[in-house]
Amino acid sequence: MAELHRPGLPRVVLMCHEGDRIDCEGLTAWIASSMDLVGVIKIREGRDRMWQRVHREVRRVGLLRFLDVLAFRLYYRLFLSRRDATWVADEVARLKSRYPVDPAGVMTLITADPNGPAVKAFLRWVRPNLMLARCKTLLKQDVFGVPTHGTYVLHPGICPEYRNAHGCFWALVNRDLERVGMTLLKVDPGVDTGPMLLQSSYGFDEIKESHTVMQYRVVLENLNGITEQLKSAWRGQAKPLTSGKRKSATWGQPWLSAYLRWKHAARQGIPREAGR
Repeated sequence: MAELHRPGLPRVVLMCHEGDRIDCEGLTAWIASSMDLVGVIKIREGRDRMWQRVHREVRRVGLLRFLDVLAFRLYYRLFLSRRDATWVADEVARLKSRYPVDPAGVMTLITADPNGPAVKAFLRWVRPNLMLARCKTLLKQDVFGVPTHGTYVLHPGICPEYRNAHGCFWALVNRDLERVGMTLLKVDPGVDTGPMLLQSSYGFDEIKESHTVMQYRVVLENLNGITEQLKSAWRGQAKPLTSGKRKSATWGQPWLSAYLRWKHAARQGIPREAGR
């Protein structure tokens, strides 16, 4: 078993959702092996926060389209979730084998509010250089600004075209296959608008893989590059990517109608131009 604390490397805090095994088990092992994991913040969401997200999505797409969102949730639960859960269990085991550090002794905070006073006090106590935020909540300045070298997100989508939620899903629906990937970016007050340090993808299989698996894999298949960019940010050597005049757009939750359109196009081999 490798040593847990790693002096001379960036001190990192991971913020993630309590029920996400890839983040809570797999990414903690990666950070503890590659950098110095000094704290984990696990978000335990209550019903109030869930209803807040529901209301935001209804405002975004309208009530009828939100029924399309609910239909996809039901479809996923009935037909896709069991296979994905098996994949997650296998992937967690693979990550633990690849990164043989047990992070059980790392200081951990469980909270319902990622912007709450307990989180701010925790961050001041563990004094991170960097924080990785794997959460669904927009963080406030007095939280993401605590780490000395910034807070970063591993966004499953290519920015600025696919900001906010489920970027890979919408790139697939749009047949924008060259933008099925991930973006490592520094958090600022906007929604995925901060400086971008890395964009990458992998050899995905849109027939066999679900969008959930793909959005995990675009991150997990690029951990070596992510590590190097985070260390560069810590050293003050990171060089942000330029987006030029590329179109910027935000996206929301998957729709069943969009999912069925994507899978039909994938089976038919429809390229981007024919699907736009």
